[in-house]
Amino acid sequence: MNQIEPDNRGGCIPPDVPESSARARGAFRLGDRVQLQGASGDLHTVTITENGWFNTAKAAFPLAELLGREEGSLIRSRQGREFLAFRPRRLDYTLSMPRGAAIIYPKDAAQILQSADIFTGARVFECGAGSGALTVSLLEMMGESGQLVSVEEREDFADIAQANVDLWFGHPHPAWQLQRARLGEIDLDSIYGSHYFDRAVIDLLDPWSYLDILHQLLVPGGVLCCYVTTVTQMSTLVEALRSDGRFGFTCTEETIQRQWHTEGLALRPEHQMVGHTGFLVTCRVLARGARRPKKLGNTPKAAKINGGQWSPEEDWEQVRLGQRNPAERKTRRVRRDVVRRADYWARGNAAAESTPPPEPETSPGTPS
Repeated sequence: MNQIEPDNRGGCIPPDVPESSARARGAFRLGDRVQLQGASGDLHTVTITENGWFNTAKAAFPLAELLGREEGSLIRSRQGREFLAFRPRRLDYTLSMPRGAAIIYPKDAAQILQSADIFTGARVFECGAGSGALTVSLLEMMGESGQLVSVEEREDFADIAQANVDLWFGHPHPAWQLQRARLGEIDLDSIYGSHYFDRAVIDLLDPWSYLDILHQLLVPGGVLCCYVTTVTQMSTLVEALRSDGRFGFTCTEETIQRQWHTEGLALRPEHQMVGHTGFLVTCRVLARGARRPKKLGNTPKAAKINGGQWSPEEDWEQVRLGQRNPAERKTRRVRRDVVRRADYWARGNAAAESTPPPEPETSPGTPS
Protein backbone atom coordinates (compact mmCIF):
# COMPACT_ATOMS: atom_id res chain seq x y z
CA MET A 1 0.00 0.00 0.00
CA ASN A 2 1.39 3.39 -1.03
CA GLN A 3 1.99 5.76 1.84
CA ILE A 4 2.10 9.53 1.64
CA GLU A 5 5.44 10.81 2.84
CA PRO A 6 5.98 14.42 3.95
CA ASP A 7 8.42 16.31 1.74
CA ASN A 8 10.91 19.03 2.62
CA ARG A 9 8.49 21.83 1.77
CA GLY A 10 6.15 21.16 4.65
CA GLY A 11 3.48 19.39 2.58
CA CYS A 12 2.50 15.85 1.66
CA ILE A 13 2.62 14.64 -1.93
CA PRO A 14 1.50 11.18 -3.04
CA PRO A 15 4.44 9.15 -4.44
CA ASP A 16 2.78 8.68 -7.85
CA VAL A 17 2.40 12.42 -8.55
CA PRO A 18 4.75 13.52 -11.38
CA GLU A 19 7.61 15.84 -10.48
CA SER A 20 6.24 18.51 -12.82
CA SER A 21 3.09 18.70 -10.68
CA ALA A 22 5.03 18.63 -7.41
CA ARG A 23 7.17 21.61 -8.46
CA ALA A 24 4.05 23.78 -8.59
CA ARG A 25 3.70 23.57 -4.81
CA GLY A 26 5.65 24.61 -1.75
CA ALA A 27 8.43 27.12 -1.22
CA PHE A 28 10.22 28.88 -4.07
CA ARG A 29 13.26 27.11 -5.53
CA LEU A 30 16.11 28.02 -7.80
CA GLY A 31 14.84 28.26 -11.37
CA ASP A 32 11.19 28.87 -10.41
CA ARG A 33 9.23 31.54 -12.26
CA VAL A 34 7.75 34.08 -9.86
CA GLN A 35 5.20 36.79 -10.52
CA LEU A 36 5.58 39.93 -8.42
CA GLN A 37 2.49 42.08 -7.90
CA GLY A 38 2.89 45.67 -6.73
CA ALA A 39 0.46 47.78 -4.73
CA SER A 40 -0.97 49.37 -7.88
CA GLY A 41 -1.55 46.00 -9.58
CA ASP A 42 1.60 46.10 -11.73
CA LEU A 43 2.92 42.63 -12.58
CA HIS A 44 6.52 41.51 -13.13
CA THR A 45 7.63 37.95 -13.96
CA VAL A 46 11.16 36.84 -13.00
CA THR A 47 13.11 33.58 -12.79
CA ILE A 48 14.97 32.95 -9.54
CA THR A 49 18.74 32.77 -9.98
CA GLU A 50 21.52 32.83 -7.39
CA ASN A 51 23.02 36.17 -8.37
CA GLY A 52 20.06 37.73 -10.18
CA TRP A 53 18.34 40.98 -9.25
CA PHE A 54 14.85 42.34 -9.70
CA ASN A 55 15.42 45.82 -11.06
CA THR A 56 13.01 48.55 -12.08
CA ALA A 57 13.31 52.34 -12.03
CA LYS A 58 11.61 52.42 -8.60
CA ALA A 59 12.48 49.11 -6.91
CA ALA A 60 15.31 46.59 -6.64
CA PHE A 61 16.19 43.53 -4.53
CA PRO A 62 18.23 40.32 -4.99
CA LEU A 63 16.17 37.37 -6.28
CA ALA A 64 17.88 35.08 -3.76
CA GLU A 65 15.60 36.65 -1.11
CA LEU A 66 12.72 34.68 -2.66
CA LEU A 67 14.35 31.28 -2.03
CA GLY A 68 12.60 29.24 0.64
CA ARG A 69 9.61 31.60 0.91
CA GLU A 70 6.05 30.40 0.50
CA GLU A 71 3.75 31.66 -2.23
CA GLY A 72 1.91 34.79 -1.19
CA SER A 73 4.88 36.17 0.75
CA LEU A 74 5.44 39.92 0.96
CA ILE A 75 8.78 41.15 -0.40
CA ARG A 76 10.15 44.61 0.38
CA SER A 77 12.58 46.25 -2.02
CA ARG A 78 15.58 48.36 -1.04
CA GLN A 79 13.50 51.46 -1.81
CA GLY A 80 10.66 50.40 0.50
CA ARG A 81 8.22 49.28 -2.21
CA GLU A 82 6.35 46.05 -1.46
CA PHE A 83 5.41 43.16 -3.73
CA LEU A 84 3.47 39.93 -3.32
CA ALA A 85 5.17 36.87 -4.80
CA PHE A 86 3.24 34.07 -6.52
CA ARG A 87 3.91 31.46 -9.15
CA PRO A 88 2.29 32.73 -12.37
CA ARG A 89 -0.96 31.13 -13.46
CA ARG A 90 -1.25 29.60 -16.92
CA LEU A 91 -3.18 32.72 -17.93
CA ASP A 92 -0.31 34.96 -16.81
CA TYR A 93 2.28 32.83 -18.58
CA THR A 94 0.27 32.80 -21.80
CA LEU A 95 -0.12 36.58 -21.96
CA SER A 96 3.56 37.24 -21.21
CA MET A 97 5.19 34.42 -23.18
CA PRO A 98 7.63 35.29 -25.98
CA ARG A 99 5.82 34.96 -29.28
CA GLY A 100 6.29 35.02 -33.01
CA ALA A 101 2.73 34.29 -34.12
CA ALA A 102 -0.18 35.96 -32.34
CA ILE A 103 -1.51 33.79 -29.51
CA ILE A 104 -5.00 32.43 -28.95
CA TYR A 105 -6.16 34.46 -25.94
CA PRO A 106 -7.03 32.67 -22.68
CA LYS A 107 -10.74 33.47 -23.05
CA ASP A 108 -10.80 31.62 -26.38
CA ALA A 109 -8.56 28.79 -25.16
CA ALA A 110 -10.95 28.18 -22.26
CA GLN A 111 -13.91 28.07 -24.64
CA ILE A 112 -12.06 25.68 -26.96
CA LEU A 113 -11.45 23.24 -24.10
CA GLN A 114 -15.21 23.19 -23.43
CA SER A 115 -16.62 23.39 -26.97
CA ALA A 116 -14.15 20.85 -28.36
CA ASP A 117 -14.74 18.63 -25.30
CA ILE A 118 -11.06 18.03 -24.53
CA PHE A 119 -10.83 15.28 -21.92
CA THR A 120 -8.13 13.43 -20.01
CA GLY A 121 -6.55 10.79 -22.23
CA ALA A 122 -7.92 12.26 -25.49
CA ARG A 123 -6.13 11.99 -28.81
CA VAL A 124 -6.05 15.53 -30.15
CA PHE A 125 -4.79 16.90 -33.47
CA GLU A 126 -3.75 20.58 -33.51
CA CYS A 127 -2.88 22.44 -36.69
CA GLY A 128 -1.26 25.85 -36.35
CA ALA A 129 0.76 25.60 -33.12
CA GLY A 130 1.87 29.23 -33.42
CA SER A 131 3.64 30.29 -30.23
CA GLY A 132 2.33 27.36 -28.15
CA ALA A 133 -0.28 29.17 -26.03
CA LEU A 134 -3.17 26.84 -26.86
CA THR A 135 -0.83 23.84 -26.85
CA VAL A 136 -0.08 24.41 -23.15
CA SER A 137 -3.80 24.49 -22.28
CA LEU A 138 -4.52 21.35 -24.32
CA LEU A 139 -1.70 19.41 -22.65
CA GLU A 140 -2.80 20.52 -19.18
CA MET A 141 -6.32 19.25 -19.86
CA MET A 142 -5.31 15.97 -21.53
CA GLY A 143 -2.57 14.97 -19.11
CA GLU A 144 0.23 12.55 -19.84
CA SER A 145 -2.23 9.75 -20.65
CA GLY A 146 -3.44 11.60 -23.76
CA GLN A 147 -1.74 12.33 -27.05
CA LEU A 148 -1.41 15.69 -28.77
CA VAL A 149 -0.03 15.96 -32.29
CA SER A 150 0.65 19.55 -33.39
CA VAL A 151 1.51 20.63 -36.93
CA GLU A 152 3.31 23.92 -37.64
CA GLU A 153 4.66 24.73 -41.08
CA ARG A 154 7.01 27.57 -40.08
CA GLU A 155 10.28 26.39 -38.55
CA ASP A 156 10.76 29.57 -36.48
CA PHE A 157 7.25 29.40 -35.01
CA ALA A 158 7.76 25.70 -34.22
CA ASP A 159 10.98 26.45 -32.31
CA ILE A 160 9.23 29.19 -30.29
CA ALA A 161 6.26 26.92 -29.51
CA GLN A 162 8.55 24.05 -28.48
CA ALA A 163 10.54 26.28 -26.13
CA ASN A 164 7.46 27.91 -24.57
CA VAL A 165 5.85 24.54 -23.86
CA ASP A 166 9.08 23.08 -22.43
CA LEU A 167 9.56 26.12 -20.18
CA TRP A 168 6.01 25.88 -18.79
CA PHE A 169 6.24 22.18 -17.90
CA GLY A 170 9.93 22.27 -16.98
CA HIS A 171 10.72 19.44 -19.42
CA PRO A 172 9.58 18.13 -22.83
CA HIS A 173 6.02 16.86 -22.39
CA PRO A 174 5.78 13.09 -23.07
CA ALA A 175 2.29 13.32 -24.62
CA TRP A 176 3.23 15.93 -27.24
CA GLN A 177 4.53 15.42 -30.77
CA LEU A 178 5.38 18.45 -32.92
CA GLN A 179 5.37 17.91 -36.68
CA ARG A 180 7.20 20.64 -38.60
CA ALA A 181 5.34 20.54 -41.89
CA ARG A 182 2.35 21.93 -43.76
CA LEU A 183 -0.98 20.17 -43.41
CA GLY A 184 -1.45 18.21 -46.62
CA GLU A 185 2.27 17.67 -47.18
CA ILE A 186 2.65 14.86 -44.63
CA ASP A 187 0.92 11.50 -44.85
CA LEU A 188 -0.82 11.41 -41.47
CA ASP A 189 -2.71 8.23 -42.39
CA SER A 190 0.49 6.23 -42.71
CA ILE A 191 1.76 7.55 -39.35
CA TYR A 192 -1.37 7.37 -37.19
CA GLY A 193 -3.92 5.52 -39.30
CA SER A 194 -7.33 6.73 -40.43
CA HIS A 195 -9.96 7.92 -37.93
CA TYR A 196 -7.40 7.96 -35.12
CA PHE A 197 -8.04 11.29 -33.35
CA ASP A 198 -10.91 12.13 -31.03
CA ARG A 199 -10.66 15.90 -31.46
CA ALA A 200 -9.09 18.37 -33.91
CA VAL A 201 -8.35 22.05 -33.22
CA ILE A 202 -7.47 24.08 -36.32
CA ASP A 203 -6.04 27.61 -36.48
CA LEU A 204 -5.52 28.25 -40.21
CA LEU A 205 -6.47 30.95 -42.69
CA ASP A 206 -8.48 28.52 -44.85
CA PRO A 207 -9.53 25.45 -42.82
CA TRP A 208 -12.25 24.60 -45.37
CA SER A 209 -9.49 23.59 -47.81
CA TYR A 210 -8.57 20.61 -45.60
CA LEU A 211 -11.96 19.09 -44.77
CA ASP A 212 -11.11 15.83 -46.56
CA ILE A 213 -7.95 15.38 -44.51
CA LEU A 214 -9.65 16.32 -41.25
CA HIS A 215 -12.57 13.96 -41.86
CA GLN A 216 -10.10 11.14 -42.49
CA LEU A 217 -8.30 11.89 -39.21
CA LEU A 218 -11.31 12.07 -36.87
CA VAL A 219 -13.35 9.22 -35.44
CA PRO A 220 -17.13 9.19 -36.05
CA GLY A 221 -18.61 11.54 -33.50
CA GLY A 222 -15.30 13.38 -33.16
CA VAL A 223 -15.27 17.15 -32.68
CA LEU A 224 -13.71 19.57 -35.15
CA CYS A 225 -13.06 23.05 -33.72
CA CYS A 226 -11.80 25.80 -36.03
CA TYR A 227 -10.56 29.22 -34.91
CA VAL A 228 -10.95 31.98 -37.52
CA THR A 229 -10.79 35.74 -37.08
CA THR A 230 -12.95 37.41 -39.74
CA VAL A 231 -16.61 37.22 -40.76
CA THR A 232 -15.71 36.20 -44.32
CA GLN A 233 -13.63 33.27 -43.06
CA MET A 234 -16.35 32.21 -40.64
CA SER A 235 -19.11 32.32 -43.27
CA THR A 236 -17.02 30.49 -45.87
CA LEU A 237 -16.16 27.76 -43.37
CA VAL A 238 -19.74 27.28 -42.15
CA GLU A 239 -21.10 26.99 -45.70
CA ALA A 240 -18.30 24.60 -46.67
CA LEU A 241 -19.18 22.36 -43.72
CA ARG A 242 -22.86 22.51 -44.63
CA SER A 243 -22.30 21.63 -48.29
CA ASP A 244 -19.76 18.91 -47.46
CA GLY A 245 -22.38 16.70 -45.84
CA ARG A 246 -20.02 14.70 -43.62
CA PHE A 247 -20.22 17.09 -40.65
CA GLY A 248 -23.18 18.03 -38.47
CA PHE A 249 -24.20 19.95 -35.37
CA THR A 250 -22.33 23.07 -36.52
CA CYS A 251 -22.09 25.87 -33.97
CA THR A 252 -20.52 29.34 -34.32
CA GLU A 253 -19.68 31.46 -31.29
CA GLU A 254 -17.39 34.17 -29.96
CA THR A 255 -16.38 35.09 -26.43
CA ILE A 256 -16.11 38.65 -25.11
CA GLN A 257 -14.43 39.34 -21.78
CA ARG A 258 -14.95 42.40 -19.57
CA GLN A 259 -13.49 43.02 -16.13
CA TRP A 260 -15.04 45.19 -13.43
CA HIS A 261 -13.61 47.92 -11.25
CA THR A 262 -14.48 47.02 -7.66
CA GLU A 263 -13.26 49.50 -5.05
CA GLY A 264 -15.59 50.41 -2.22
CA LEU A 265 -18.82 51.74 -3.68
CA ALA A 266 -17.12 52.50 -7.00
CA LEU A 267 -18.49 49.46 -8.82
CA ARG A 268 -18.52 49.73 -12.60
CA PRO A 269 -17.29 47.93 -15.70
CA GLU A 270 -13.71 48.66 -16.69
CA HIS A 271 -13.30 51.07 -19.59
CA GLN A 272 -11.24 48.55 -21.57
CA MET A 273 -12.20 44.99 -22.43
CA VAL A 274 -11.00 42.04 -24.50
CA GLY A 275 -13.55 42.16 -27.31
CA HIS A 276 -13.53 40.24 -30.56
CA THR A 277 -10.44 38.13 -31.15
CA GLY A 278 -11.91 35.30 -33.21
CA PHE A 279 -14.82 32.98 -33.99
CA LEU A 280 -15.02 29.36 -32.89
CA VAL A 281 -16.75 27.06 -35.38
CA THR A 282 -17.33 23.57 -33.99
CA CYS A 283 -19.00 20.55 -35.58
CA ARG A 284 -19.26 16.77 -35.20
CA VAL A 285 -18.19 14.06 -37.63
CA LEU A 286 -21.09 11.95 -38.90
CA ALA A 287 -21.04 8.16 -39.05
CA ARG A 288 -20.13 6.54 -42.36
CA GLY A 289 -23.07 6.77 -44.75
CA ALA A 290 -25.09 9.09 -42.50
CA ARG A 291 -26.39 12.50 -43.51
CA ARG A 292 -27.73 15.55 -41.75
CA PRO A 293 -31.49 15.62 -41.21
CA LYS A 294 -33.43 17.56 -43.83
CA LYS A 295 -34.85 20.86 -42.73
CA LEU A 296 -38.58 21.19 -43.40
CA GLY A 297 -40.01 24.41 -44.78
CA ASN A 298 -38.70 26.98 -47.22
CA THR A 299 -35.05 27.99 -47.38
CA PRO A 300 -34.51 31.68 -46.58
CA LYS A 301 -34.01 33.75 -49.71
CA ALA A 302 -30.66 35.15 -48.55
CA ALA A 303 -29.28 31.62 -48.18
CA LYS A 304 -29.82 30.93 -51.90
CA ILE A 305 -27.53 33.71 -53.17
CA ASN A 306 -24.20 32.16 -54.24
CA GLY A 307 -25.24 29.05 -52.35
CA GLY A 308 -25.14 31.09 -49.15
CA GLN A 309 -21.42 31.80 -49.65
CA TRP A 310 -19.29 34.86 -50.26
CA SER A 311 -17.74 35.43 -53.66
CA PRO A 312 -14.93 32.88 -54.09
CA GLU A 313 -11.48 33.97 -52.97
CA GLU A 314 -8.42 32.29 -54.40
CA ASP A 315 -5.83 34.14 -52.34
CA TRP A 316 -6.44 33.94 -48.59
CA GLU A 317 -3.55 35.88 -47.06
CA GLN A 318 -3.10 37.49 -43.65
CA VAL A 319 -2.66 40.96 -45.14
CA ARG A 320 -5.84 40.70 -47.23
CA LEU A 321 -7.76 39.68 -44.11
CA GLY A 322 -6.37 42.58 -42.11
CA GLN A 323 -4.15 40.39 -39.95
CA ARG A 324 -0.66 41.61 -39.09
CA ASN A 325 2.24 39.45 -40.23
CA PRO A 326 4.93 39.38 -37.49
CA ALA A 327 8.19 41.08 -38.44
CA GLU A 328 10.95 38.64 -39.39
CA ARG A 329 13.52 40.50 -37.29
CA LYS A 330 11.39 40.29 -34.16
CA THR A 331 10.58 36.61 -34.78
CA ARG A 332 14.28 35.76 -35.13
CA ARG A 333 15.08 37.54 -31.86
CA VAL A 334 12.23 35.89 -29.95
CA ARG A 335 13.17 32.48 -31.37
CA ARG A 336 16.82 32.87 -30.30
CA ASP A 337 16.04 34.09 -26.77
CA VAL A 338 13.27 31.65 -25.86
CA VAL A 339 15.16 28.61 -27.23
CA ARG A 340 18.20 29.58 -25.13
CA ARG A 341 16.02 29.82 -22.01
CA ALA A 342 14.36 26.46 -22.70
CA ASP A 343 17.75 24.80 -23.25
CA TYR A 344 18.98 26.17 -19.93
CA TRP A 345 15.96 25.64 -17.67
CA ALA A 346 13.95 22.76 -19.19
CA ARG A 347 16.15 20.57 -21.36
CA GLY A 348 19.09 19.86 -19.10
CA ASN A 349 21.64 21.87 -21.08
CA ALA A 350 22.53 24.35 -18.34
CA ALA A 351 26.21 23.45 -18.60
CA ALA A 352 26.34 25.02 -22.06
CA GLU A 353 26.02 28.52 -20.53
CA SER A 354 27.64 29.81 -17.39
CA THR A 355 24.84 32.27 -16.60
CA PRO A 356 21.09 31.93 -17.14
CA PRO A 357 19.68 33.68 -20.22
CA PRO A 358 17.87 36.95 -19.44
CA GLU A 359 14.11 37.23 -19.17
CA PRO A 360 12.29 38.25 -22.38
CA GLU A 361 11.25 41.88 -22.68
CA THR A 362 7.48 41.32 -22.66
CA SER A 363 4.68 42.61 -20.50
CA PRO A 364 1.49 40.71 -19.59
CA GLY A 365 -1.34 41.28 -21.98
CA THR A 366 0.70 43.05 -24.64
CA PRO A 367 -0.70 42.09 -28.05
CA SER A 368 1.76 40.68 -30.53
